[in-house]
Amino acid sequence: MQKQELVVILDFGGQYNQLIARRVRECNVYCEVMPYSADISKIKEKNPIGIIFTGGPNSVYEENSPKYSNEIYELGIPVLGICYGSQLMAYSLGGTISKADKREYGKTEIRTEDSLLFDGVDKETIVWMSHTDYIEKLPEGFKVTAVSDSCPCAAYENTEKKLYAVQFHPEVNHTEQGQLMLKNFLYKVCGCKGDWVMSDYAKKAVEQLREKIGDKKVLCALSGGVDSSVAALMIHKAVGNQLTCVFVDNGLLRKNEGDEVEAVFGPNGSYELNFIRVNAQ
Repeated sequence: MQKQELVVILDFGGQYNQLIARRVRECNVYCEVMPYSADISKIKEKNPIGIIFTGGPNSVYEENSPKYSNEIYELGIPVLGICYGSQLMAYSLGGTISKADKREYGKTEIRTEDSLLFDGVDKETIVWMSHTDYIEKLPEGFKVTAVSDSCPCAAYENTEKKLYAVQFHPEVNHTEQGQLMLKNFLYKVCGCKGDWVMSDYAKKAVEQLREKIGDKKVLCALSGGVDSSVAALMIHKAVGNQLTCVFVDNGLLRKNEGDEVEAVFGPNGSYELNFIRVNAQ
């Protein structure tokens, strides 16, 4: 199978980490979310075409706030810092982060300058801000590419090192042209081809399951919820009748829910699963 181009999303504890991943995949680019504690060797092994830093609730100058090795900026791989990620990049490379006199939160108009990140974006556009700290001084070699009335550095970049950052959240719907900004980073900065679709992921996952399981038997606890149902059906697609699903009706389900689960997954259901229902009442 041809190796898929990959973007790594490094999670610093922000609430929108999975939303960022969704937006990247909507651009037909495969991505994986990794914790900030992941060793840089793990990132190198994945050989990503781009890296995105998520937001987070901490202040970068606090002793116990999430950090990452500066080696990541020397890999030659484009990096996009978002919110906390933008402050971390600036702080790690010698910039100054300070506490703002007033928190900037909600819809905010920014004024953009020429940048690959803002190619096709209106010179004045609405974004979603959520920050208490701000970037007071940029590291050497960087330039500001967007400002707001309250934020002197709403976006910045170092094109030579392929490092880009935004103080706002391009992944949320409140940022009116946020998806275009993310797409610009993926296509114009990282050089993504956009040849990935979700069905590719499902196909690859089934192949990996088939290879890992081999001729072994599999037991699956099936609740009828989304997670266990998807897992059961993907394993069934991989190894067929080697899978046995056990549904425990514990007596605490909603009225008729047990019967509904059996109607879908049981002997007369839509799928040819080895299905066992256990009544625990």
